[in-house]
Amino acid sequence: MTVIAQISDLHVGGARYEPALLDQVLAEIAELAPDLVVVCGDLTDEGYPDQYEVVKTALARLDGLEVVAVPGNHDAKHVGYLHWEAMLGERETTRRLTIDGEAVTIVGVDSSKPDIDEGEVGREHYKPIQEALAAPADLRVFVCHHHLLPIPGTGRERNQVADAGDVLALLGANGVDLVLGGHRHVPFAWRIGGLVVAHSGTAASLRTRAFPHPAYNVITVGPESIAVELRVPGGERQALATFPRQRPTQANGCVTPGLPRQGFEWLVDPVRASGRALRFS
Repeated sequence: MTVIAQISDLHVGGARYEPALLDQVLAEIAELAPDLVVVCGDLTDEGYPDQYEVVKTALARLDGLEVVAVPGNHDAKHVGYLHWEAMLGERETTRRLTIDGEAVTIVGVDSSKPDIDEGEVGREHYKPIQEALAAPADLRVFVCHHHLLPIPGTGRERNQVADAGDVLALLGANGVDLVLGGHRHVPFAWRIGGLVVAHSGTAASLRTRAFPHPAYNVITVGPESIAVELRVPGGERQALATFPRQRPTQANGCVTPGLPRQGFEWLVDPVRASGRALRFS
C-alpha cells in the first residue's frame, strides 16, 4: 500500500493566505507520515524571494518525508522560477522509490509560463517524459500544476494546459496510473481511460470556489484500488472517489488502440529505413 499526501495552492504571501492553515496542514501530514508528499504548485502568491523563504522554512517541517514539488503559474511570476531554483531546487524531477515492495516512478514537470495563468507541458518535454516512464514500475505518478481536464465548479474554463489532449495520450500510452495537479482550487477525482486524475484544493488560503473550504487530499493506493480522500485542515474528511486499480502496460513501440497514427509519432519508437521516411507497421 502507498499513501500519498497531495497539497497545492498555498499562495503564501497572498491577501487570503492563512499561516495557521499551513501550520495545521503540515502538522497533520507530519503526523500521518505518508510514503510521499506531492506539492502541486502555487506555493507562493507572487513569486517573490520573501515568499519563497516562508515556503522553504515551512516545507522543512516535512524533513524525513519524501517530497516532490512542482511550480505553478503564481510561482513563475516576477521571474519567480529563478527563486524556486535557488531556494527549492529543480523545477522538474523524476523520482524512483520502492514502497511496500512496489517500484514507484514519479515524474513532475513545470507546466507554468512566466507571468501568465495558462500552462503547457510542451512538445520538448514529451520524449523526456516517455523516457522517464520507460523503466519498469508497479505505480507511475505524473505531477503538474495545471489541469488536463476541465474541473466542475470553477467557472468558465480557460486555462487548462494548452496541449492537454497530447499529454493525456502520452500518459495513457506510457502506463501512468495517477495524475496529480492543482490550480483551480476545487478538489476532484475522475478516471479517464486507465488514468486516475486527482486535483487538490487550496490548502492554506481562503481563495476557494465551489467547494468552500481549504482542503488537501490523501490518496491510498492499494493492491486493488486507488482511493482519494479529501481533508479539511483541522476538520472534516470525506471520500472523493475510489477506483478499481488497473494495471496498464506501456506502449512498447505500438500506438495505443483508438489513437490515430498520423501525428502521434512521439508515442512510438519510429521505424527508420535507410534513406526513407518514418514508417509505421
